[in-house]
Amino acid sequence: MNNISTIYHCYGCGVCATVCTKNIINISHNKDGFYEPRLTDIDKCTHCGLCLDVCAFNHEALSLKTNFKIESYAAWSNEDAVRRKCSSGGIGFEIGRALINEGYKVCGVRYNVDKECAEHYIASTVEELIFSVGSKYIQSYTLDGFKSINRKEKYLVTGVPCQIDSFRRYIQKFKVEDNFVLMDFFCHGVPSMHVWQKYLERVKKKVGRVTYVSWRDKLVGWHDSWVMKIDGENCSINTRWSQGDLFYKFFLSDGCLGKACYKNCKYKYQDSSADIRIGDMWGQQYKDCEDGVNCVVAFTEKGAKVLQSTNGIFIPHDFSTVAEGQLRQPVKYPYYYSILMQILRLPLDIRTCYFVFQLFRIKELIMIKLQKK
Repeated sequence: MNNISTIYHCYGCGVCATVCTKNIINISHNKDGFYEPRLTDIDKCTHCGLCLDVCAFNHEALSLKTNFKIESYAAWSNEDAVRRKCSSGGIGFEIGRALINEGYKVCGVRYNVDKECAEHYIASTVEELIFSVGSKYIQSYTLDGFKSINRKEKYLVTGVPCQIDSFRRYIQKFKVEDNFVLMDFFCHGVPSMHVWQKYLERVKKKVGRVTYVSWRDKLVGWHDSWVMKIDGENCSINTRWSQGDLFYKFFLSDGCLGKACYKNCKYKYQDSSADIRIGDMWGQQYKDCEDGVNCVVAFTEKGAKVLQSTNGIFIPHDFSTVAEGQLRQPVKYPYYYSILMQILRLPLDIRTCYFVFQLFRIKELIMIKLQKK
């Protein structure tokens, strides 16, 4: 069939549903807690193939074709308040603000406390852009945001690399690339929403209805900023990865990412279909800085021009320095993955799930040591 009906465990980018002229593709969580497309009425499908044309999961090559010599920087906002508020150096916000001031809109990501999910949305003003500030370490629902885009207008579209690769295929299909600036991130992968939902269930017992969520906080410094800050009607919590926060212990253990993050990711290091890529400038160069520093890479001439008009300090470095702390390859697929997904589907609290998860990790370490003997 010339449609996405046979695609499973994909990136969940939602671009196939965005392009479908019959509106018969739905994006929802699969049993493992990752977004996946499904045809809602296959009889209405005309087999036009548009959904497959824009699907990055369906193509081996990246959609961006360029001979531009990449430019790479350490960077941060010129405004101290912006730098303090943002996860690293504030350059993502500054790029959005600069483009809004030039007449662009921004399709970025915010956290919806009512729906308990991250979602793409349209920001037309700097005030609306503020809701996108900060990292969200869960998979975003793109469909409403992407469908709200008017291809005749100018947009900055941000997202993880697989979302951006598919989106570039989408705007190439309609020959409107000139209207868009695309920005992605150095991406670790996305965890199962089962982890986030179980984490929230535990948190809500203490804070009540959640009113605000932040994944990063530089109160004690940028290098220890992996912090879950959650406000609720009753109280607030503030827990760090370094202090044993259960969400981060799951996420950064690499055991609960989407299957495509292990087996089909082609976007690590300098592989991207974006105009600009940003991230945290980990590594030795700024190891003593605690204010936050972005690594920034321009992959196209358009991206380089955007950086020139951005309110920030940009210090050129070679790419290997800029990307020193970033993954060069996808993380290894764990042998216990399918069992862990089954456990996460059970009505167990997150602490119990993590205890069982640790048992499997210990077994894996023993197996590795035995293989080396």
